[in-house]
Amino acid sequence: MIARISILTLALTIQTAFAQSAPAPKPDLAKAKQTAETVCAACHGADGNSPTTAFPKLAGQHEAYLYKQLSEFKSVGGKPALRVNALMQAQVAAMSDADMRGLAAYFSQQKQTQEVAKNKQTIEFGQKLWRAGDKAQGIPACAGCHGPAGLGIPGMYPRLQGQHADYIEAQLKAFRASKRGNDPAGVMRGLTVRMTDAEMKAVSDYAAGLR
Repeated sequence: MIARISILTLALTIQTAFAQSAPAPKPDLAKAKQTAETVCAACHGADGNSPTTAFPKLAGQHEAYLYKQLSEFKSVGGKPALRVNALMQAQVAAMSDADMRGLAAYFSQQKQTQEVAKNKQTIEFGQKLWRAGDKAQGIPACAGCHGPAGLGIPGMYPRLQGQHADYIEAQLKAFRASKRGNDPAGVMRGLTVRMTDAEMKAVSDYAAGLR
């Protein structure tokens, strides 16, 4: 119950922060489309559907989440970036805030291609973790934040439905090893340290195939 209250409190805090932020100018979608097709396409696909599982699909992801990730790859005022990735840090270094907002808006409007759960032996295990978590290990249900169908909550939690399973699994492991640390209040780092490799693989595969 305490863990559930903490997650709900965090959600309300994040939602309030977004609500109080100043309205952003209208994004330049034409410029964003050009950038997507010439700069982003090699890794993420021109329409945000990455051709390789090493890179995330951006198509259909929440605009606010995409903007948050792009901006957190960027070093501002001499401070280190909140999210560390040499390739992405190099890409966003010369981008303005308007550029990042434009890309976030553009990719959020693209249609995501669907995935399927590939490991039939772990579907039930992955489903259990997604829907109910593991109370004995202190692992909350993924659906509590990312939704029953994996659609996430705009402005708070990302869409995982249809994402590459390999990418989801890689991010879970990065959170567990604290190689990724831009999760609000350390929520993902706190819960992934309780997860095994098998649990991460099963729930990632299940999440990818959600409809």
